[in-house]
Amino acid sequence: MAKEDFKEFVKRNPKLINHVKNKEKTWQEFYELYDMYGEDENIWNNYLNKEKTKSSTDFMGILKNIDLDGLQESITSIQRVLGVVSDLAVKDNVVETKPLYEHLDD
Repeated sequence: MAKEDFKEFVKRNPKLINHVKNKEKTWQEFYELYDMYGEDENIWNNYLNKEKTKSSTDFMGILKNIDLDGLQESITSIQRVLGVVSDLAVKDNVVETKPLYEHLDD
């Protein structure tokens, strides 16, 4: 009966398969843990939440490597460029063009 219960437990927690594929644990080791502790969350948290923890750790690593001063400088430069382009676009729209014959009278 314990084998069938274990199989059902694995079906409900497919993340365990990744640990076996990555050779971190064997099915025998998982079965022994299941046999001793059952479905106690404290035992299984390390294996079922590992991917979530790893991805959040990777994300934090990325955030730590961002040069905030450099990012701010880049944003400021982009804002300046957009401001200049915006000013040029506004000036082009405001400038009135005179008919050619009016320029000849000047």
